Amino acid sequence: MTSTPPVRERDPAERMRSLRLFYSGWRPTRLGKALNSVNAWLSGLGLLPPILVTLQVNGRRSGRLRSNVLVPATYAGHRFLVSMLGEDVEWVRNVRAAGGQAFIKRGKAQPILLTEVPARERAPILKAYCEVATSGRHHFPLPPTAPIFEFAAIAAQYPVFRIDPRAP
Repeated sequence: MTSTPPVRERDPAERMRSLRLFYSGWRPTRLGKALNSVNAWLSGLGLLPPILVTLQVNGRRSGRLRSNVLVPATYAGHRFLVSMLGEDVEWVRNVRAAGGQAFIKRGKAQPILLTEVPARERAPILKAYCEVATSGRHHFPLPPTAPIFEFAAIAAQYPVFRIDPRAP
């Protein structure tokens, strides 16, 4: 017996014409992938604003180092990475396959361990993310000013990982 995946509503970011160039159906378009690659490279060199970091993690199939530019959120003294496109994205699958071992790069690559946050603890982190990630917040069906209980209702749809240092 096969189970059908839950039907997701349309990506709220697709309401904006400019963002439809970069995202369609909860996935980056070709243009979106190209821009992400360029931004990951520039952010890794430290040339983009410090709010952006480059996550580097081994690909689960190829084993090659994959790079994505992300906006970390800070909550309760910790930094977190949020998947603005939900569960079905490559970097989330790669992080899980790598047991959380990855690198954050802004100039020099720093080894990190990403620990997935349980859904019941994600709401305040998602809210903090929406407050700082000006383009990422468009993928959420809520404004950054929404109360925590509304973020709790969608928390299971958006993976969150705590960033911890790791010995090289």
